[in-house]
Amino acid sequence: MANTVIGNTIVIDGEIEGGEDLIIQGTVHGKIALEESLFVEGTGVVEADIETQNVEVSGEVTGNITCTDKVEIKKDGKMTGDIKAPRILIADGAHFKGNVIME
Repeated sequence: MANTVIGNTIVIDGEIEGGEDLIIQGTVHGKIALEESLFVEGTGVVEADIETQNVEVSGEVTGNITCTDKVEIKKDGKMTGDIKAPRILIADGAHFKGNVIME
C-alpha cells in the first residue's frame, strides 16, 4: 500500500479517514480513522482521537488512541491520553500521561 505524508508546514483541522499508511510531519487537529498504520514523526503534532491498526509516536500526540494491533511510543515521543490496544511499547525516555487498556 502507498504512504501519504502530511508535510512539516501543513496544518489540518478536521477528520482524516483512509485505507493506507499515514505519516504526519505537520499538525493535525480533529479525528483520525485509518485501516492501516499511523506514524507521527518527530516534527508531528497531533491533537486528535485516533482509531487505526498501529500507531508509532516519535512526535507529540494529545488524544485517545484505539488500535487493533500495537501502539509504540518512541524515546522522543510524547503522548497524553488513553491507549486501548493489545500491545503497547513505551521506550525508555518517552513521555506518557494517561491510562492503558490492553484487550
